[in-house]
Amino acid sequence: MGRSQSLPRGGDPRFGPDADDSGSPILHVDMDAFFASVEVRRRPELRGRPVVVGGIGPRGVVSSASYEARRYGVRSAMPTARARSLCPHAVYLPPDFTQYTAASRAVMQIFRDVTPLVEPLSLDEAFLDVAGARRLFGPPVQIARLIRRRVVEEQRITCSVGVAPSKFVAKLGSTRAKPDGLLVVPADRVLDFLHPLPVDALWGVGERSAESLRRLGLATIGDLAEAPYGMLRRAVGDAAAGHLHELAWGRDPRAVTPEHVEKSIGAEVTFDADVADPVEIRRSLLALSEKVGVRLRGAGQVGRTVTLKVRLADFRTVNRSRTVGTPTDVAREIFDTAWALFTALDPGERIRLVGVRVEGLTAVAETPRQLTLGAPERGWREAEAAADAAAARFGRSVIGPASLLGRRDHRRNENPPRP
Repeated sequence: MGRSQSLPRGGDPRFGPDADDSGSPILHVDMDAFFASVEVRRRPELRGRPVVVGGIGPRGVVSSASYEARRYGVRSAMPTARARSLCPHAVYLPPDFTQYTAASRAVMQIFRDVTPLVEPLSLDEAFLDVAGARRLFGPPVQIARLIRRRVVEEQRITCSVGVAPSKFVAKLGSTRAKPDGLLVVPADRVLDFLHPLPVDALWGVGERSAESLRRLGLATIGDLAEAPYGMLRRAVGDAAAGHLHELAWGRDPRAVTPEHVEKSIGAEVTFDADVADPVEIRRSLLALSEKVGVRLRGAGQVGRTVTLKVRLADFRTVNRSRTVGTPTDVAREIFDTAWALFTALDPGERIRLVGVRVEGLTAVAETPRQLTLGAPERGWREAEAAADAAAARFGRSVIGPASLLGRRDHRRNENPPRP
């Protein structure tokens, strides 16, 4: 992985991978030249050549440029005509958002295998809060290395990661780690990192604002931090002055916020051909239940209601639900309920689609789990959580479909595996 052990910012060990990360739980992960990298992955013969993705017509704009193209001055948002004049021998490609979206989903899933606290900013970057993931995966730097390794091994592209106490500083860190790098800003070194940077590194400072600030002698973030507040207010306005002053002192209290809070979590499958074989339907419900369980545990949620969805060959759709005694995120329990619903339904017709959904979600931390009389204290949930941890480290492919549910899934009273 290219620069995984290199020291950023001129080799300053204060911000290298061995720096103290104990107070830096926020990661900003940014893919390197994402669109161009996906195109090179699809066309290996382009590796090492300048590649530019964007509108290729006379009014086109560059969306992404490989680092080979950037050496010639090509940048995102530049008119393609200008890029062609700077680097006429580059390979110019129109964007393929279907491919980029698929790659983005795969990368975001790697992030969510580590923590449910993922806040995507775009297709190619996201904030992660890994404070709650330390017990399973180690300190933030170790988690950053794990993510970078999995992205390379599974997606054959690279990313850069900033590790810091706040979102603002983490994003600056990933920018300065590029390409294919890792930068750590310890909590007690935030101002050492921030204050030498140019003032336009601050969020909200564009070209015009930067010029106004430089005319006042405020060339660096440190200059701005020490400037009288009245001077800032006159230069950029009251609201912006307060915002920039706080950032210049490294103060950014915003939490990592996932895209949305889900009210239910489910999965479904449409068969290539209509199915009547109960063995195949059972196998599909096993796999869907496992997928739902993984997503529930990743989101830190449990649910009380299991819903089965069946779409028949004539497109009629039937839903059946059952509320369980104790909220669950256990695939084994979800499957048992879904299969009971299916056998009670006994559709007797060919089936086009089946789905499993868990509703009535609550946070697992707020929902004490009650043991059934005579049940072992450690069982299916612990086994499935252990498999989640293995999948996060090595990829979901190492855990076979429905493998957590055992081979003899028809025996409801068998002892659960020990984790």
